[in-house]
Parts: sequence; structure tokens; C-alpha cells
Amino acid sequence: MGRLTTHVLDTARGRPAEGIGITLTREGRRLAETVTNADGRTDAPLLSGVLEPGSYELLFSAGAYLRASGQVPDGVPFLDEIPIRFGIAEPDAHYHVPLLLSPFGYSTYRGS
Repeated sequence: MGRLTTHVLDTARGRPAEGIGITLTREGRRLAETVTNADGRTDAPLLSGVLEPGSYELLFSAGAYLRASGQVPDGVPFLDEIPIRFGIAEPDAHYHVPLLLSPFGYSTYRGS
């Protein structure tokens, strides 16, 4: 069975990022909405079962987290909403899309 998971690491503080809102959409339709836990992960996979091939988007609400964690001194974050668009081609595969976050940059990759 396929699944989609994510996690967020705060690379500036060297720890998981708790409390980041995440929305998953496909073709403009909202599929899931959740918040990262103390481990920077979601409590359950965003998708599980047979995944539908196509284009997806994860939207991470990083600005609220960066303000709450005191990493944005003037209250206006450089990064606010971070969209990551990716494709699912294998319906039975595990897709892990992490976000490595700092106040001034981010990166992602297909993890395991």
C-alpha cells in the first residue's frame, strides 16, 4: 500500500519543528490538513492506500512557526507559506517529502 508522509526540521535550531500547519491539495482540492507534532511529524500519513498518480502540493505555514519561535525579530518573516509541488507516479510507493527549514531558506527531497 502506498503512503505519503512528511516531517519538518528546524535547521537553525537543530530540532524538529512543532506546530507547523500543513495542507495537502491535488488539483485545487484539499485532501488533508494537519499540524506537526513534537517530533516534527504528522500523527498519521497524509495519504495511505493506493495513491492516485498526479501532481500534488504540500503547503507549509512556516511564517507562524518562525514568529512563534522568536526567529523573526521584526515580526515579518522572509518565508511565510512554503508550497512544495511534487508528483506521484507509483500508486503503491512510499513518498516522504520532508522540509528542512531555517528563517531564510529551506530545502526538500524525496526521502524514505
